Amino acid sequence: MARKDKLILSGTPEGYDAKAILDEMARADAPVLHVARDDKRMAAMQAALRFFAPSMPVVVFPGWDCLPYDRVSPNADISAQRMATLAALVHGMPEKFLLLTTLNAATQRVPARDVLRDAAFSARVGDRVDEAGLRQFLVRMGFTQSPTVMEPGDYAIRGGIIDIYPPGDLGPVRLDFFGDVLDGARRFDPATQRTTEKLDQVELAPVSEVILDEAAITRFRQNYRIEFGAAGTDDPLYEAISAGRKHQGAEHWLAFFHDDLETLFDYVPKATVTLDDQLTPQRLARWDTIADQYETRKLAMANRSKMDSVYKPAPPEGLYLDDAAWETAMEGRRRIQFNPLPQPTGPGVLDAGARIGRDFAPERQQESISLFGALASHVKAKLEVGPVVIASYSEGARERLTGLIEDEGIAEAIPITNATRIGKRGLHLAVWALEHGFEAPGLTVISEQDVLGDRLIRSPRRKRRAENFLTEAQSLSPGDLVVHVDHGIGRYLGMEVITAAGAAHECLLLEYAESSKLYLPVENIELLSKYGHEEGLLDKLGGGAWQSKKAKLKQRIREMADKLIRIAAERALRKAPVLEPPPGMWDAFAARFPYTETDDQLRAIEDVVDDLTSGNPMDRLICGDVGFGKTEVAMRAAFVAAMSGVQVAVIAPTTLLARQHYKSFAERFRGFPLEVRQLSRFVSAKEAAKTRDGMARGTVDIVIGTHALLAKGIRFNNLGLLVIDEEQHFGVTHKERLKALRSDIHVLTLTATPIPRTLQLSLTGVRDLSIIGTPPVDRLSIRTYVSEFDAVTIREALLREHYRGGQSFYVVPRIS
Repeated sequence: MARKDKLILSGTPEGYDAKAILDEMARADAPVLHVARDDKRMAAMQAALRFFAPSMPVVVFPGWDCLPYDRVSPNADISAQRMATLAALVHGMPEKFLLLTTLNAATQRVPARDVLRDAAFSARVGDRVDEAGLRQFLVRMGFTQSPTVMEPGDYAIRGGIIDIYPPGDLGPVRLDFFGDVLDGARRFDPATQRTTEKLDQVELAPVSEVILDEAAITRFRQNYRIEFGAAGTDDPLYEAISAGRKHQGAEHWLAFFHDDLETLFDYVPKATVTLDDQLTPQRLARWDTIADQYETRKLAMANRSKMDSVYKPAPPEGLYLDDAAWETAMEGRRRIQFNPLPQPTGPGVLDAGARIGRDFAPERQQESISLFGALASHVKAKLEVGPVVIASYSEGARERLTGLIEDEGIAEAIPITNATRIGKRGLHLAVWALEHGFEAPGLTVISEQDVLGDRLIRSPRRKRRAENFLTEAQSLSPGDLVVHVDHGIGRYLGMEVITAAGAAHECLLLEYAESSKLYLPVENIELLSKYGHEEGLLDKLGGGAWQSKKAKLKQRIREMADKLIRIAAERALRKAPVLEPPPGMWDAFAARFPYTETDDQLRAIEDVVDDLTSGNPMDRLICGDVGFGKTEVAMRAAFVAAMSGVQVAVIAPTTLLARQHYKSFAERFRGFPLEVRQLSRFVSAKEAAKTRDGMARGTVDIVIGTHALLAKGIRFNNLGLLVIDEEQHFGVTHKERLKALRSDIHVLTLTATPIPRTLQLSLTGVRDLSIIGTPPVDRLSIRTYVSEFDAVTIREALLREHYRGGQSFYVVPRIS
């Protein structure tokens, strides 16, 4: 590649752009700063880099997750990660590394490098440390005191022990002081409190870009008065900062706290800058949005009433880069603009040679064409010129695709973890979250989405810990009643650190009768459970009352077990059709699921399939929150039943929900020899009559509807599976009809909020229960902001959701 200061590199579709970056690093022998359009594109680049160069040092600098001129601060995790990256860039990185960022982050100014060098704390074991000075440092650098450290930016003080969670992903550290001497330092797991690494030295960086030392507070006050004039007593931001307190949203006045701000590009002066496709128009649109927000805030301030809070917006040029400032930051740098499409070569334009890969959408839409047969033919053709990689989203998806491809005559598919394992020939299967494949000289990559259709791509999250002991401890409040396995009912008083055998231990303090105390180490919290009532008599430590209660409870459990055994025996005598998943088509249907199944989902699917193949009537409750994947379990069950030759009825309590289910089922079952129909008031009388006739004659395999399916005139030719969504919303008459249908067919009930009776039947074993308690990896967590009324923020939130294509509900406390 000829060296030009400004270069357009065409023929770099997604996935191959990572290969182009690595080639540039090898040629230039220098770091690269890549600017992605947004977080999704940055995550895709991370995944591609892990595939092509798993050992390459990569640091990430995310953008704020709040809007310009917002009233809230960026998320603490994001702030911590930003500061950790800046600190790493200041204090030393390898000669060759990759810095990933987004457009929003790259067009925003950051604290100068000198600030990061000066605002640091370092100490070695054995050093004398001013403990009060360390505490002041933590407050100034944006750390937040909490009972236990769980997130970056937390710190906790208990006697001579200080726990600190610094920015970065390495975990919290525990400093053990003997007087004013740092006696020990170790890194520990916040969940188990166990030591993971002993440290000789501790280095701390700020966790927030707003540093509240005396000089910064003075600068803020001066700059604020220069820009807006004298501050009134009704200005909460000015009042809080003047008092040295953190204030929500203070980061939006970042320029007022520093003498000078720099750009991210200043931190990597020798780096080549690579730019995502379509970055320039998005950058210009970003500046227009910022300028619009600024003018909106100014207008709101000019027209505010006495009831509205003060918000004086700082000029955007102080914090954000306009077009001129962007070009200034780019001066003297090697710049490479990616373009996924081919482009005529010429001065400043080169073709990397890759092209967007084949999409199998036509085959997916035509029922007469075998999708996987077409894939196999395409793979065989490409194998003649070089290796082929099929990128799947998960291990499970890779295994399913392996079986389907081998069924089409591809001799051997080789699982690989990264590109270093690719041979000169052969089909390789990798776990790589690639949206669309590409064809490059000597390599063809086909994505799972190319074959199966759209899905949402997100970077993999850390696995959630099922047994997070500290989370359990934090869910307790002082005064709560708890039950200890060995000692009975006690009262939780809080957390305390005690010294035993010369070592400090964090313990839960429990109170029992006669003011007896029990210290329970946090690592033994599994011995506790919350008591089911707010009031209760405390048990006596060492007394016999608790053991007597346990003995009586065991007897009641035995009696209940006898009853359950009789119920299970009666159920075992009843018979129902044996429904088995068709071997080849089952994998193809499961492969169409566009997400990675959670462990709970897979367990629920296995439970349902086991029930359907048992020969006994299934009566299973699937309980899980909205969006946790209950409908997918129902679809798998419906597929097994319908492909086994029996009819399936799916009943929903509302017309809208029935319509939603119908659309999902119709799309998912397209291409399979099954007839899916709906029956509700959204259907014309002619279509409804046709559907009822098909149900009676057996030509309709799956019918989805409301309580209309429970009408007396409805007849099924061979009903084998009944799926009931949210049974608690049906009336008494409808439930009696449901009971009549349940005599010898399989029944699957879905609910997010089971009524007490239904839940009790499931918990006691009268009905089988599967719980989907883990959210899918693609499901965004719910974030709640509590703030005073602000029309500008509400307007921006509604517009943002509108342009995203989402829905918004604006709830008011009264109707005028």
